[in-house]
Amino acid sequence: MTTLVFGHKSPDTDSTGSPILWAWYLNEVKGEKAEAVLLGEPNTEAAFLLQRWDLPKPRIIDDVEADSPVVIVDTNNPAELPTSINSADIRTIIDHHKLVGGLETKGPIDITVRPLACTATIMVDLMGDDAAKMPDWAKGTALTCILSDTLEFRSPTTTPHDRYVAERLAADLGLDIAAYAADMFAAKSDVSSFSDAELIRMDSKEYEVDGTKFRVSVLETTAPGVVLDRKASLAESMVEVAKEDGVDQVLLFVVDILNEEATLLVPNDLVKGVAEKSFGASVEGDAVVLPGIMSRKKQIIPNLKV
Repeated sequence: MTTLVFGHKSPDTDSTGSPILWAWYLNEVKGEKAEAVLLGEPNTEAAFLLQRWDLPKPRIIDDVEADSPVVIVDTNNPAELPTSINSADIRTIIDHHKLVGGLETKGPIDITVRPLACTATIMVDLMGDDAAKMPDWAKGTALTCILSDTLEFRSPTTTPHDRYVAERLAADLGLDIAAYAADMFAAKSDVSSFSDAELIRMDSKEYEVDGTKFRVSVLETTAPGVVLDRKASLAESMVEVAKEDGVDQVLLFVVDILNEEATLLVPNDLVKGVAEKSFGASVEGDAVVLPGIMSRKKQIIPNLKV
């Protein structure tokens, strides 16, 4: 039976590239039949990854069948996984997020959770000497994932090891990291074809804080003005998205990659209070700039207060 390898819903670059990378490893190195799949449409940067390295887009699945073997990467949160995930046969988890709890397995499994910035970094480590067997497209996939999750080493989640692995991969490929990352971020910043609701859900995760359910959305871009010009319509869509997704409030952070800051849209008093209590911000108007805020995982989620 084929093992399905997938990351979280609303797949970003890491949750698109890492399943492809690990499926290659299982198929070509371990001799196990595996298939990378997605839990939604990849974002624009992930689409760039597929195009740049001439990779077919993995098929998109809505759910998993009972007892089907699966490998989960880049998450361990049941809310970000298929509805029937606990009926599947979870074989492996490879992740770099905090443990959430709620997953059930049918027996002992391999779990690797490391405090690194990117799942792909962990995978290169787990491959050991076999990592040298990666074809150029696999090395390019791993590099793209690392540069995405670290925002070209700007994110506070970046570790020296992430940088070391990325620089080694780039050297093998003969790529200039700054030039390649600029192409990646340009692709990520092109959001002209997306509706407001699609933008809100593009890179979004659900979290509960003191009984309040949030959808915490992050848009990383080198052209924040393009997104912020849509503040009014985005604020209206946030209300509808919250209703449709069963959360109390959407928090939308527009991360300016180059200036290393985030702008939080402030549509109401609840979000104003979150901004003031969580980040010590002084809020006036419908948005607030949060200097130095780059990472949802390390800087936003741990600080959220209501």
